[in-house]
Amino acid sequence: MDLRLLGFDAPILHAVHDMLDATGEESDKSMTAPTRTYVRDAKAMAATPADVKEYPNSYVFLVDMPGLKSGDIKVQIEDGNVLVISGERKREEEKEGAKYVRMERRVGKLMRKFVLPENANVDSIKAVCQDGVLSVTVEKLPPPEPKKPKTIEVKVA
Repeated sequence: MDLRLLGFDAPILHAVHDMLDATGEESDKSMTAPTRTYVRDAKAMAATPADVKEYPNSYVFLVDMPGLKSGDIKVQIEDGNVLVISGERKREEEKEGAKYVRMERRVGKLMRKFVLPENANVDSIKAVCQDGVLSVTVEKLPPPEPKKPKTIEVKVA
């Protein structure tokens, strides 16, 4: 707000006004800057390929998890309906006398998040990892039964 509009034109008021504006901008930047965890997770999600198939009775999520053992993979439900699949591939330890000439295989965190539809049965989830591909099956809930009309008895007054 410009203080001159209110009839104040003193230099000290302009200085206070400028200081308030400067601190407001800095605090806005710190509040909107992404955290390291957020950036790391965003990179992991962008680099983790996945396919989603829908069958009549289930949803199947296929996620590439190369080089991970089943104990290194986490499959979780967060916030009631968010399927989170994660794992981390670590760099192999260098053996004595060997050195990398080229490194192209990805190391680091693997992660994907999927918001499940309302008809997903989060209590019936199965996960199987075979040949570096994780298959997560989420069963569908049966469709709700149609509501039957309710008859109200009319009494004579």
